[in-house]
Order: sequence, then structure tokens, then C-alpha cells
Amino acid sequence: MVLNSRVCFVVADGGHARLVWPAEDNALRTREVLKSDNVHKLTHDLVSDRPGRAFESGSTARHAYSPRHDPHDMEKQHFAHAVASRVNQDAADYDELVLVAPPHVLHDIEGALDIGARAKVAGTLQKDLTKVPDHELWPHLKQWVRPVHRA
Repeated sequence: MVLNSRVCFVVADGGHARLVWPAEDNALRTREVLKSDNVHKLTHDLVSDRPGRAFESGSTARHAYSPRHDPHDMEKQHFAHAVASRVNQDAADYDELVLVAPPHVLHDIEGALDIGARAKVAGTLQKDLTKVPDHELWPHLKQWVRPVHRA
């Protein structure tokens, strides 16, 4: 029987996330893939990168307008919250949680974790490893994988 600390790695960026777990031989395996299909559609189809006519006024007077929000950044933030929600649901399945993401995504995911999941965070890594295959994750994550103990 294999006795191992159950550690879950969340490897994410603004539109993709993987839940990675060590297998019995400590090889890292992706158990679940999460994707935000709305990121590209939202930024390319629904909005413009150019300001509206009110911003092109030749007047020096300030116009009343709402603060600008980048829809692409907003979608990334919504996705990060969805990832955190998924991790919160699985909190009973792991003993430790390691978050791996670029700094802004990492901050959003960490901020959206509930108290139970946040207490299990064993570490964070500010890197984008979403495109790194499972068999190449080991050098980046080995400090959090415990040796397998056999009974």
C-alpha cells in the first residue's frame, strides 16, 4: 500500500488550467483540464481596442465617463475565480495545494480561494507552465512532491 501526502498542483494562466497530481510512482499526471473558451471570442469579436468618439474630443474639458476596463483582463479574472471555485470544491481530496501561474493570475486565484483551501496552500510558483507537458513538470515542482512511502 502506498502512503503519500495528497498534493494538488494547479497549473494555470489566464485561459487554461490543469489540476496535476503525483501518481504512485511520483510521476506527475494531469487529472483535469479547465479552459476558458470565451477569452479569444470576447477580445476579438465583441470589443474594440480603440476608444469611442467621446474620447477623441478636441475639447480640454473632462468628460464624464466610466473607468475603462479591459474585457480581456476581466475575462482572465473571471476564469481565475472559476479555477479557484473548482479547487475549493475539491478541498477534501488533497492535503496540500501548490499554485503555479503568472503573478497576476496567481494573485486572482489565491484571492478567490475559500478559507479551507487557502489553509492548505503549501507554496506558489510565479511561472507560466501551462504548455509544459506532464513529464517535464518534475524539475519545476519536485520540491513539493514527497517521497512515496510503502507500508
